[in-house]
Amino acid sequence: MRQLRTGQFHGQTNQTVNMGGVTLTDTEYTQDKVDWHYHENAYFTFILQGNVLEGNKKEVYNCEAGSLLFHHWQEPHYNIKPPGFTRGFHVELAHDWFRHLDFDINHLTGSIHVLNPDLKILLYKIFRESKLTDITTELSVQTILLELLSKMHQDQQTALHGNPIWVIRLRELLHDNVSENLSLSELAHQLGIHPVHLSRDFPKYFHCRLGEYIRKLKVEKALSLLAQKNKSLTDITYECGFADQSHFARCFKAVNDVTPLAHRRVLFG
Repeated sequence: MRQLRTGQFHGQTNQTVNMGGVTLTDTEYTQDKVDWHYHENAYFTFILQGNVLEGNKKEVYNCEAGSLLFHHWQEPHYNIKPPGFTRGFHVELAHDWFRHLDFDINHLTGSIHVLNPDLKILLYKIFRESKLTDITTELSVQTILLELLSKMHQDQQTALHGNPIWVIRLRELLHDNVSENLSLSELAHQLGIHPVHLSRDFPKYFHCRLGEYIRKLKVEKALSLLAQKNKSLTDITYECGFADQSHFARCFKAVNDVTPLAHRRVLFG
């Protein structure tokens, strides 16, 4: 089985940035199928445009724009690319980087399909930093990565203790109905619990309030749709369930630090 070295990915590499044990790679997927392989570093794969199927020993992920996977080093997997343009952003973390920061990577094992919108939004921020490459880029990237890994570890610890059925069902409801404006009473009714119970216990499992989480999901969906050149801001506004374009722009900037147009300009250069 082939091992890929730092900065090495199958496809056409558009940009590679190295900074203190962290390697950022912007790659266009050009091969229809990549056989089983593994990487020498732990890394994130973030799909910016298009889609790809990625399989490991346990499952297969259908990764569309906005999908985020984390791989422990030497975790074998394969890729299948459907017809069309696909672009991925990879963040590799060298062994020495973890040792230097005294972070135990063994908390995060195997391959992880990351669903938390907070983590995906942080990856978009790292992507934009990779296009700036000024004197503060390395500091910013290192800081964002530590925040991201800490939140991932927090999510893993919460999952280890087991989530109630209503939490699992609620996550599915919210992720599957991003464009719908569901009320607290509607959600509670579908889950079979009291609205007070839902509102009070939500932060325990999602680490933020319900309204904040829903807003992040809408912005996360908007980020993936901005990668489609044929989608206007008006199209994206209503597809994500925002009241109007002004509301969309305000929420997007509050969550993501930049305007939708600014993000799209970075995405397409």
